[in-house]
Amino acid sequence: MGINGEYWDLISMEISESTYFVGEFHRNIDEKGRLAIPPGWRPNVPEGAKELSFLALPTPDGNISVYPPKMVEQLESRISQISIGDLAGQNAITELMSMAHSFTCDKQGRINLNDRLLKHSNIQKGVVLIGKLSTFSLFSNEGYDKFQSSYSGDSNAKAEVFQRFGL
Repeated sequence: MGINGEYWDLISMEISESTYFVGEFHRNIDEKGRLAIPPGWRPNVPEGAKELSFLALPTPDGNISVYPPKMVEQLESRISQISIGDLAGQNAITELMSMAHSFTCDKQGRINLNDRLLKHSNIQKGVVLIGKLSTFSLFSNEGYDKFQSSYSGDSNAKAEVFQRFGL
């Protein structure tokens, strides 16, 4: 690989290894339909480098899951393994990707989401952003309240989940 290839590999490593999505943030969609992403979650793209695209996907529970570039690559690899003869798999991909939305952050760290995702998640104005380390989720205020009330308060159940992940 030449000098330029090495440069882009370094940029890619810097971007993909520097951002973790943690915490809870409450935001509002502005009058132009833009949502501000927390500063620590925004990609640090060096000047002259290509903008990085995120992928927003609907979740079965009515929220939005956002994948950063490094996770999009992993998702693409997994999806490419689904055989064309796997009709159920192909139908699921078609449905999921028809609602998906690819976006970049503007210079102020804002994004726009498509109308289908906003309708799916019932997001109108208020949005709760929840970090999940390698991805993050977007909830309507009501959706997040519902999530919190449905999540088990049982400490033993939570401990079992943490153990599954080696925590």
